[in-house]
Amino acid sequence: MLKTTDAADQAANQTVRLDLGTKDGVKSMRIGFTDQRLTAHGGLVAWTRFVTEVGLREQLRAVLPHAPTSNNAYDPTDTALGFIGGILCGADKLARVAHLAHDPAVAEVLGIEAVPSQSTLSRFFAHCGRAACEAISGLHAWSLRSLPERAEGYTLDLDSFSLIHEDGHQQGVRVGYTRKGLKPCHRPIVAAVAEVPLIAHFWLRPGNTACVSGAHDFLGDTLARLPEHVRIGLVRADSGFCTQRMIEELERRGLSYIMTAALRASVRSLCRHDDSAWTPTEVAGLDVQEVAHEGARLIVVRQRVAERPDAGGKQLLEVPGYKFQALRTNLPPTLTALEVWRRYNGRADIENRIKELGAQFGLKGLCCRSFWATEAACHLAICAYNLCVGLQRRLGQTQRAELTTLRWRLFSCAAVFSHTAGKPTLKLAVAPEKHRRWWRVLLRQLSGESDCYAVAALAARAGKNQIIAASIA
Repeated sequence: MLKTTDAADQAANQTVRLDLGTKDGVKSMRIGFTDQRLTAHGGLVAWTRFVTEVGLREQLRAVLPHAPTSNNAYDPTDTALGFIGGILCGADKLARVAHLAHDPAVAEVLGIEAVPSQSTLSRFFAHCGRAACEAISGLHAWSLRSLPERAEGYTLDLDSFSLIHEDGHQQGVRVGYTRKGLKPCHRPIVAAVAEVPLIAHFWLRPGNTACVSGAHDFLGDTLARLPEHVRIGLVRADSGFCTQRMIEELERRGLSYIMTAALRASVRSLCRHDDSAWTPTEVAGLDVQEVAHEGARLIVVRQRVAERPDAGGKQLLEVPGYKFQALRTNLPPTLTALEVWRRYNGRADIENRIKELGAQFGLKGLCCRSFWATEAACHLAICAYNLCVGLQRRLGQTQRAELTTLRWRLFSCAAVFSHTAGKPTLKLAVAPEKHRRWWRVLLRQLSGESDCYAVAALAARAGKNQIIAASIA
C-alpha cells in the first residue's frame, strides 16, 4: 500500500487526471473531491415550503400506523417524506429512493433527519396492513379539500389499469389481461376529478381481477371520503364498468352518468349503412342516432375514417370505412346527443394521468413483497402527484406541468448547504441574474411576501424556458 507523509500528498492522491475531448482537441482535467455539502436537488426547497404550508407532516402523523419505541428510530413522517422526496427526484424503486442518501444535503432540503435506507423503507411499508392503507388513502380526499364549491358539481372519472411485474412473485401479482397480453400484474382501480387533475381515490387489486369487480363498492367508498363541499354531478367510465349492477348503484345514488356500452349484437344491429337512421351533426364526418335500449338512453356515434382518421371507437368488418361508439347515459334529453358525446370525450384525460403516475411517479416499479405494502407505497406516490398539482395551483400556474418538467425546471437546481453564522443556509447555483430574479420572486411568493401575479410577470419577462413550464402566466 502506498503511504503518504503529509496532507499535500494525500490531496494529490485524491486527484485523478483525465484526458477529455473538446472541439479544440484533447484537454486534461483534474478530478477531485470536496467536503462541501452540495445537492443536485436544491429546488426541492420550494416543495418543502409548500408541504409545510399545507401541513403534510401533520396529516402523515395522523394516518401512519407506526409507533416506534426506540429513541434511535427514524420519525415515521421523516421516512414517508424521504420516500416522497425520492419519487420527486425520479426514483421508482425503494433501492433508488435510498440511493438519494448519497446526496449530502438533500435531507436538509427536504426537512428530514436523513434519507431512509432500503431496509428502513422495506420495514416501514411492511408494517402497513389493510387498516393502515385505508387510513393512508385518506390523503387523497385531504388533497381535495381546497377545491372550490361548484354549483353544477364535479365530474368523477373511473378507470382500471394494469401494472406489469414480470418477476411475478409478490403478493397480489397474478396473470391477467394487459395491453401486452397475459402478464403477471396488479390491476388497480382509480377515481379522478376531471375539472382539476387530482386523484380522488385508489385501490390496488390482484392482477386477475375483472375490471368492474368491486367497482360499486369503490364508488361508494370514494363518495363517502370526499369533502362535503365537493359534490359529484357526473360519473364517466368505459365499457368495463357498464354493468347492470353498476348502473343500479349510480341511479340509486341519484348520480348522472355517461358510460360506453359494449358493441354487442343488439347494439351492432344499429350500426349499419342506412343513412336514414343517422342524424348528421355540425362535426364533419360524425353522425349520431339515439334510441331507447334496455330501458336506458343509448347514443350511437358513427365517424367516417376518411374524414376523421384519429377518431375513437371500433371498426366493424360488416360496415367498413366507419368507427362506432355507443354511449349509455341518464342525462336528460335537453342535452343533445352531440353534447353528450362531447362531455364524454373529456374522460380521455384520465389515461394521461394514469400514464404519468406509472412512468413518472413510480407506480410501475413500486412492488413490495406484501400486497398492502405495495398499496401503501402507491398511496404515498399518488399523494405526491396531488401535491404537485397543488404546488402549481399555489404558484398561479394555469397549465399543469408533468413531474418531468417540474423536476428539470424547478426541483433539479444545484445548491450548497451550510451553517452561516450558525443559521442553516441554502445557496442556489442559479445564473444568469434574470433567473435569480425569478427565483427571488418565487421564494417570496412561497413565504407569503409576494403574489402569484408578480411571479407570472417575471416568468413572462424571463422567457419560456424558465423554471416551471413553458410559461407560468
